Amino acid sequence: MGVILDSSVLIADERGRFDLPALFRARAGEEFFIAAITASELLHGVERANTPERREKRSLYVEGVLRKLPVIDFELAVARRHARLWAELEVAGRVIGPHDLLIAATALDQGHSVATLNEAEFASVPGLRLENLSAFVVARN
Repeated sequence: MGVILDSSVLIADERGRFDLPALFRARAGEEFFIAAITASELLHGVERANTPERREKRSLYVEGVLRKLPVIDFELAVARRHARLWAELEVAGRVIGPHDLLIAATALDQGHSVATLNEAEFASVPGLRLENLSAFVVARN
């Protein structure tokens, strides 16, 4: 089993609001991943940068993440899990954001937990294990 990092964790790390290296050290025996949609979210942030300097800084961070963390592709097995989960949440009236739904389906299909700073969004997904990240959040001054 491993841990899928949500973009909220990575964005907070890039902004100095989360200590990702400390998380990796504390969980040295575990594997960390990102879902394909998370790679897209991060790359989208690079594309939307409003200055060349910000674009370069974001690009360096994102490319570093993509080199270090395996990306789990959206394959047919994940698509099947996604469709079932989507239908279940719709019937229950607990629909979550489409990207978070993809991350949740990926985690459930792979047997991984999710590390997110957006626990409220993921909490309604049955069977999804969420990581407690409070020890790694950097306090704002």
